[in-house]
Amino acid sequence: MKPGLSPQVLLILAFVAGCKATTTRPYFPPVTGAPQTEIELSVRQATEALADVLKGDSLPVTRVEPRDGLVETAWFSVHDKRVSHGRHLGSDVVQVRAWVDPSRPGHSRVVIETVFRPLADPSLSPRSLDRQVPPDHPIGKRMSEIITELAKLYSTEPTTP
Repeated sequence: MKPGLSPQVLLILAFVAGCKATTTRPYFPPVTGAPQTEIELSVRQATEALADVLKGDSLPVTRVEPRDGLVETAWFSVHDKRVSHGRHLGSDVVQVRAWVDPSRPGHSRVVIETVFRPLADPSLSPRSLDRQVPPDHPIGKRMSEIITELAKLYSTEPTTP
């Protein structure tokens, strides 16, 4: 038997070397109740369009990842849209995060969550404390309007608030 790697080992090494299992997306899904729609844009185009709208609304957008379909703001005050540097507690301090996923060919599903943390509990992970803002929350209402606007601009199908 000649020394060297077997064909199976070489195949596995080639597969592992070819994989790029990295993403900038968070490991968790959007919270339940976040507004969503499907639009006729690629993930990259939809992500960039959404980021432009959020920046146009003076929200403190901190991350835009067109390849991965992610837009994220810092935690900010609802009243003046300034970044919050203190504890992120109560519905007056929120964070907006959007996921853009491929759906049908040439279409993307956009989900925008607006979360707040009602309490602090060091025994839980920060994400487990996040809650979707109520429907009458000013920033939550604006995110629903943005979903509707995107659907009107880039789709002929009805939205799912």
